[in-house]
Amino acid sequence: QSDIHADLYHNHTHLTFAMDHSRDPCPWVALNDFGGAFCMGAIGGSLWHGIKGFRNSPYGERRVGALTAIKARAPVLGGNFGVWGGMFSTFDCAVKGIRKKEDPWNAIIAGFFTGGALAVRGGYKAMRNGAIGCAILLAVIEGVGIGFQRMMAENTRLDMPPPPPQGIEAAPTPIAA
Repeated sequence: QSDIHADLYHNHTHLTFAMDHSRDPCPWVALNDFGGAFCMGAIGGSLWHGIKGFRNSPYGERRVGALTAIKARAPVLGGNFGVWGGMFSTFDCAVKGIRKKEDPWNAIIAGFFTGGALAVRGGYKAMRNGAIGCAILLAVIEGVGIGFQRMMAENTRLDMPPPPPQGIEAAPTPIAA
């Protein structure tokens, strides 16, 4: 379920969005997002490392090589995705709680904190670069999402027929005899 429904109310100057407040409370959202990100990473890692293991194995042992690569690397990638998703969701909930707003800045700020927190073992420069890089990535994602929403809102807007001309009196209709 998306935070922003397809209900777009078009004003003359800007778009306002109807938020979905039926989503679970923040602690459960973070756990749910952790699990979803883990599954996404594990499935993607299975595909990626399965193909990689298949291609890098000698002829005749390609299936075994693919399965070995999947068992060795897919859970690691799933765990990495899960940590990123859970941490991002936790920071997103914290930012929403502090700002008391739901807008794209929450995701950008949460991405900044997530990128910095994931790079903390690398030192200050790694934290700075990770935070800025992740914030830029989330800003691009949010910007593309807003662009698509506006494009879809423009496509679904109904155009009114033009009003009749003013000042010209309607000509009487001829009556057939």
